[in-house]
Parts: sequence; C-alpha cells; structure tokens
Amino acid sequence: MKKNLIDLTVKEVRKLNASCVLLVMTDDKPLPPCRPGQFAELRVDETPTVMLRRPISIHSYDAASNEIGFLVQVVGDGTRWLASLTEGSKVNVLFPLGNGFTLPVDNSRRLLLVGGGVGSAPLYALAQELRNSGCDFTILIGARSAKDIYRKTEFEALGRVEYTTEDGTLGEKGYVTNHTLLNEKFDYIYTCGPKPMMMAVARYAREKSIPCEASLENRMACGLGACLCCVEDTTSGHRCVCTDGPVFSIDELKW
Repeated sequence: MKKNLIDLTVKEVRKLNASCVLLVMTDDKPLPPCRPGQFAELRVDETPTVMLRRPISIHSYDAASNEIGFLVQVVGDGTRWLASLTEGSKVNVLFPLGNGFTLPVDNSRRLLLVGGGVGSAPLYALAQELRNSGCDFTILIGARSAKDIYRKTEFEALGRVEYTTEDGTLGEKGYVTNHTLLNEKFDYIYTCGPKPMMMAVARYAREKSIPCEASLENRMACGLGACLCCVEDTTSGHRCVCTDGPVFSIDELKW
C-alpha cells in the first residue's frame, strides 16, 4: 500500500480526560484508503526536545466525510504538543503504515475484540469496518478504572460492548481474561493493549484453539523499518513491527 506524506488539517479536538485527546483531521483532497490496524507517523513541530515523529494508531477512518481520527495520550513532550493542537492546525502525517487486521470473509463467524485502556484505539476502526460488513462481533474493553475507558458511547453505538475494571467502577471487576463473556464461544479474536493483557488473551486463545491477532505496541521511531527500534523476535526470526506488523497472528509470537 502506498505511503502518503500529507499536511492534514485538524478539524476537531476533543479532550477525553486530563491526559488524552481525540484529534480528527482532514484534507482538501480525498484521504488515501486505510485499513483497521494500520498507523501513522505524526511530525512534531516547535518542540526542540523532540526530533522524531510520533507513531499513533489510526483510531477512526471515514472515507465519506474524508476524516481520520487519532487518540493521543500525553506521555511526553511530543504527545503533549500534539494534544495542544487546535482546530485549523496543520500536522504533517506519513500514512498509512504497517499491516492491519485480517478481515473475515465469512460473516457467520463470531468475533471478539479485546482492548485495554488507550490500546483499544485501533479496535474502534476495526469495529467500524466489521459493522459495515455485517459481521457478528463483541467488544471487551478493560481498564484500571471507569475514567480510563475511552469513547464509551461511540464504541457502544457500533455493537455489543462489555467492560472490566480493576477497581470495579465499570463492568465486572478484574481483568479482561476473567470476564464471564469468555464463557461464550468465539471463532476469532483481535486484541490490542498492554503487553501483559495481550499475552493473557493469547494464552486464552491457544487454550481454546481460537485464531487470534494481536496489534503490538513496540516503540517505533521511523515507521519504515530502517531504524530497527521496534524489532520483535518471532517464530520466523526478528521482524520489524512497523513494517511486518503491527498486527501479528499469535502463532508468530513467542509469548
């Protein structure tokens, strides 16, 4: 898929909590097609302490409205600058990058999407695509607390959503792999979030012999496979998460 370097215009900035914002961007020309699970590299300007772009997963994509959305969680100077943008700001964006989730060819299969905290971001774009394709899917989102659940109303508008929180403030108390939802039968699992959570989901999938894909969040600098910062040791050798992933079948992962 062709990579595009475009100065996008910020159309909307929505503060979700003290450390996370939703940035919706657009362009005068039609945006290039993007697949759920792909990501973008956003250039950070006017910040002398930041030299590299920031990799952000594609949270939403709408060809009809010509909009692309990114969830940005503030963890340093780069993401702080991105979170400070206002409507009308310009951001130089390299996208779409990486390989996305494998979409089902059989709509009769029951699909489970498991996300953790802000790691649930790319699952929203996946849920959009699955809903548009008429697929049967359920979303399970886990977080430390209810305040760490992002875009709750929007996720619920796409389909069935269940929750776990470590403090019990929303949904079942505990971790996603303890949720009673997992007593139901699923044919395929997609997951993204903290590595320990994804490893637990992978163990569950293997125990139940369910195919599963995980979107890795290794630190990525260039996004093009040149810097080798994001290399993952897989069953087929060392592979760059930014170009060979970020989505991998758990059969490829040494978890």
